[in-house]
Amino acid sequence: MEFKVGLAQINPTLGNLERNVGVYRRTIADAHAKGVNLLVFPELSLTGYFLRDMVPEVAQRLDSPVMTELAALSRQVSLVVGFVEETDDYRFYNSAAYLEDGQVKHVHRKVYLPMYGMFDEQRYFASGDKVRAFDTKFGRMGILICEDCWHLACGYVLANDGADCIVAISSSPGRGPTPGHAPKLKTAETWERLNRICASFYTTFIFYANRVGYEDGINFWGGSEVVAPSGETVAKGDYLTESLVTADVDSNLVRLERVSSPLLRDEDIHLTIAELKRIRDERFRDQY
Repeated sequence: MEFKVGLAQINPTLGNLERNVGVYRRTIADAHAKGVNLLVFPELSLTGYFLRDMVPEVAQRLDSPVMTELAALSRQVSLVVGFVEETDDYRFYNSAAYLEDGQVKHVHRKVYLPMYGMFDEQRYFASGDKVRAFDTKFGRMGILICEDCWHLACGYVLANDGADCIVAISSSPGRGPTPGHAPKLKTAETWERLNRICASFYTTFIFYANRVGYEDGINFWGGSEVVAPSGETVAKGDYLTESLVTADVDSNLVRLERVSSPLLRDEDIHLTIAELKRIRDERFRDQY
């Protein structure tokens, strides 16, 4: 199967839902005109990232007018939307919805909420409790949100659940120049290394969408990219500037890579499960 993926490297405005919905509309129209079949937006790009006590003000239920409009637009282009989700019991999640053919096909709620350095997500969001692949018209996929990607078990679960493509979305702030590479940020280098490694070891495509812009003086660096199952970067967005990154995706590359490097075929998931159960019972007994 062949399709075109687009990564919407946009600059959302903090707390301004109306403006950000307008950015979504224009980006979707642009992507549709360029033949994009699947368009991926960054983490919390519908609202901005450092929301703090604005979380309840911008939260959306899955049947809200905003989400209903975006679902309707997914009849033109399948969408991954980063937003604040509100549930019936008034919990708020840092979520990503997969919208296709006018419907919400899947929602991933961020599992690992960072609470260190400049990050304080646990104060405002509830943690998700599922990591699952799902079927789309472009094959089986999974979604991870920022910190989830750094817990490698998440991608491992998705790959073993049949995902051929992992959609990774973030609002990653730029930090630390790389020694010897003054123009390049350390965060860019580490994310790019992670994406290549994960694509290679899971033998999946990685669709990584990161935002740009500033919030409260903090910069987001962009650098969205598509990485093939071989670990090769096949499309790359610029740093620091808005862009629509596109790539033609051939899912046959997953087959070719898994034939030549049958890591998933040879994976002994029963051994992994048995040893993890042993570790849980021996080392984490007091937590259950």
